[in-house]
Amino acid sequence: MDKNLLEITGYDGEGYVPLIDYSHWRVAELRYCEELEVDKLKDMQKHDETDEVFVLLEGDFTLFLGGNGEHIGEIEAIKLEPLKLYNVKRGTYHTHTPEKNSTVLIVENVDTTDDNSPKEKLTLEQKKIIERQRITFLTIYILLAIQ
Repeated sequence: MDKNLLEITGYDGEGYVPLIDYSHWRVAELRYCEELEVDKLKDMQKHDETDEVFVLLEGDFTLFLGGNGEHIGEIEAIKLEPLKLYNVKRGTYHTHTPEKNSTVLIVENVDTTDDNSPKEKLTLEQKKIIERQRITFLTIYILLAIQ
C-alpha cells in the first residue's frame, strides 16, 4: 500500500495522544489514565480559540461542564453515549473521566495548547459535586446492567 495515499494509525496505551494533525485540525485519542480518575481531578480547562469534539467509541466516559463564564460555574455531568458527537463550545470549562474500558476520539484545532486553554483549580466543594454526580452515574449504570 502506498503510504502517500492512506495513513493508518492507532493507539492502545493510556491517556491522550494526537494521532493525525492536518492543516488546522487534529484527531486524537483519549483512554483511561490514573490522573483523570475523579478523586485526582484538580482543575477544569477551557479553550479560548476552538470548540472540542468528543466521540465515545467504546466504554464509559463522563464529561463535566463548568459553564462559559470567566470562572467555573455550575457543574453538570454528561454521560457520553457511543458514536454520538459532543461538541464542547469554545470558552466552556470542562474536564472528563474516562473509565478503564473507554476509547474516545477527540477532534480539535491543531494549535490547541495550554497557552490558549486556561485552567482553573477546582474548589473542594466543586470536587465533591463532581464525585457525587459520578457516583450517581455509576449507580444507574450498575442498576441497568443487572436488569
